[in-house]
Amino acid sequence: MPYKMGSIDVHKRMLAVVVSDGEIDGEYAFERRRLGSNPAQLRLLAEWLLEQQVEEVVMESTAQYWRPVWEALEQYWKPVCQKREGARPTSGTRHLAQAHSNRAPRGRKRDFADAERLLKRRVASELTLSFVPDPEQRLGRTVTRAKYPQTRNRAQLQNRLEALLEEAHIKLSSLVSDLLGASARRILKALADGETDPATLAGLADYRLRATPEQLRDALGACQELNPVYRRLLKAVLEESHRQADCPARPGTGRFASSLPGPGGALGGGTRSGGGLGAADYCPSGRYRSDVSLRGRPLVLGGRLPWRRRDRRRQPQPSVSQGQPPHAAHSQSGRQRCGPAERKHL
Repeated sequence: MPYKMGSIDVHKRMLAVVVSDGEIDGEYAFERRRLGSNPAQLRLLAEWLLEQQVEEVVMESTAQYWRPVWEALEQYWKPVCQKREGARPTSGTRHLAQAHSNRAPRGRKRDFADAERLLKRRVASELTLSFVPDPEQRLGRTVTRAKYPQTRNRAQLQNRLEALLEEAHIKLSSLVSDLLGASARRILKALADGETDPATLAGLADYRLRATPEQLRDALGACQELNPVYRRLLKAVLEESHRQADCPARPGTGRFASSLPGPGGALGGGTRSGGGLGAADYCPSGRYRSDVSLRGRPLVLGGRLPWRRRDRRRQPQPSVSQGQPPHAAHSQSGRQRCGPAERKHL
C-alpha cells in the first residue's frame, strides 16, 4: 500500500499543493493542485487530501500565513485521517519546516517546484522542523504576546514623562513612585492646564501619599516660572497616556486585559464565568497566578520559589544540653541531631 505524503507551499492568497508516494524508489509522480487561502478553500484542501489518502503533510513556515492552513488541517483533516480504517501511527502528522532549510538555487524559485523540493527533502530528513504546541498553549502564547507590548509602551511613556519633568525642574518623580497614578495625574493635569501655585498643586495629592505637603510644594516650586512649551509637551504626553488607557497601571487590571482569554476562560483553571483576565489572575510583577500552592502560599509560575532561609529561620533550633558550648547545636551534624527513629531514614 503506498504511503502518500503531501507538501504545501504557503503564500498569502494562494497554496501550491503536491501529493506523491513517499516510499517510491524511482521518480516521484506528483499530483499538483492550486488552491486559495480563504476558509472555504482550506476546507476544500482538507477534503482533497482525504481523497488522496495522504498520511503526512509538510508545509513551509511563511510569515504568519501558515497558521490558518495548520489549524484547518488540524480541524478537518487530522481527526478523519486518524480514525479511518488502516490508519498508521503516523497518520495525520503535520510538519512545519523552516524556510531557510528549503531554500532553492538562485533564480529557480517557483511555487510547485518549491513544494516538490519540500516533499523530497522531508523524505530525506533534510528539513529543519519547528515545534508547534497544542491549541491551548498557542492561545496562551498569543495572550502573552498581546499583553507584552502594552506593558512595554507604558514603561516607555513613563520614562519619557519623567525625563520631561526633570528637564523642567519638576522633581515630582522623587516623591511619587508612579507618575501615571491617580495623584500624579491630577497634579500633572493641573500643571499642564496652566496652574502656577505650588500649594494648589500639592493639595491635589491623595492623603495617603507619603510625601508631606511641604515636600510637594518644594518639588513643584519651578511651576511658577515654567516655560509654556513644557506645559504643551506635558499635555501631549498625558493625552497619549489617556489613549493607552486600556493598558492599566498593573498588567491585567484594565479593559484590554479583561477582554483577552485567560485562566478564567478558554485557557481553563479559573472559576469565574467570564473569559477575561482580572486583577486576581496576576501577581504584582505581571505574571499569571496559578492554583498551585506551596505550603499554603500561592506559587507564581515563572517566578522564584519562596526563600528557604526564611522557612529555616522559623524552624525551632535544637536545644543545647548542659556542659556544651552555645554553638554546639549548630556544629552538630544532621545524624547527631536526629533521633534514633529518624536515623533509619537517613
